Amino acid sequence: MRAQFLPFSAPTIEDAEINEVVDSLKSGWITTGPKVKRFEEEFKAYVGADFAVPLSSATAGQHLIMLALKIGSGDEVITTPMTFASTVSTIVLAGATPLLVDIEPGTLNMDVTRIREKITPRTRAIVPVHFAGQPCDLDPIFALAREFGLAVIEDAAHAVGTEYKGKRIGSSAGVSIFSFHPNKNITTGEGGMLCTPDEELAEQISLLKFHGMNREAWKRFAASGTPGYDIILPGFKYNMMDIQAALGIHQLPRLDGFIRRRTEIAGFYNREFSDVAELALPAMAPYEQRHAWHLYTPLVRTELLTIDRDQFMAELKELNIGSGLHYKAIHHHAWYREQLPVPAGTLPNADYASERILSLPLFPKMTDEDAADVVAAVKDVIAHNRK
Repeated sequence: MRAQFLPFSAPTIEDAEINEVVDSLKSGWITTGPKVKRFEEEFKAYVGADFAVPLSSATAGQHLIMLALKIGSGDEVITTPMTFASTVSTIVLAGATPLLVDIEPGTLNMDVTRIREKITPRTRAIVPVHFAGQPCDLDPIFALAREFGLAVIEDAAHAVGTEYKGKRIGSSAGVSIFSFHPNKNITTGEGGMLCTPDEELAEQISLLKFHGMNREAWKRFAASGTPGYDIILPGFKYNMMDIQAALGIHQLPRLDGFIRRRTEIAGFYNREFSDVAELALPAMAPYEQRHAWHLYTPLVRTELLTIDRDQFMAELKELNIGSGLHYKAIHHHAWYREQLPVPAGTLPNADYASERILSLPLFPKMTDEDAADVVAAVKDVIAHNRK
């Protein structure tokens, strides 16, 4: 057993990020300022987006895009049950109804072949989630969107650095929303970015994110600025701060290296677990892509064991191996069971995954020895609990 606990995730923060934060604190520009603008421009260039809007979180982006597109009462939005709650909660909070499409059993992404049957005259948007950093099959999604006049809002919280058919997520004709939470592939502590090819939409999101104010505060108070401003519409306080962007501008150049290391560890897991019948390993989609490997999420085939998934995770913890739960399907949570019940048996792949999924440790600072310890612990738990 390991001597020290291995978490399932940890950010890679180096001296460059720390020094940049200190510089921000000393400069006087702590909240939104020139470093946010620098990070915006560099991120936009990295993903190939026309416009990018830095935000306090991906959830903020999900909320604001619903408002900007005027999605509300009586509308429907199609998405996946295998995602974090904010993907669906922001639809509900806008007053719309989420329609859940079952997932593919291997990739755990939305099954694009099941989307058409969910579309009604009230449908306004499709929200695919690039699960664990593997891209959804976007071509058929955009084809349906064009056919029915729907918006496509890519939940790219897992997908910074992900590529689909040679293009980075964030460069599509739809909206893409990224997260920089500490367990993501790059971090700004908290934070997010909304990317779009639509200049008018980007401007509206920029207004909504900061009180509906027509001039950013840091520009008004800079030496060359003037303090006047106007409120164009009622808005929120969803802006990113310079002390957050200070992290991002040094994380972003290292992202490709982070992904290479994550890919190496995921490949090691796949090889070591390839003959373990009690695990269903993540599958790779057949189209051209780059998987960002935000998460490594095998399914524990509990039907072959004497314990359930939660006990499996508890026994890993006893061996000093951390794990995560990403995710319990949305329709299994109490509020959704009561308020938006899904008929039993209509989402069988999501139901199966929800009871069996777990996230194993995966982050760039992991050593080969750390990864070997994870494999040994998983195999040990399985060996002691086979039927």
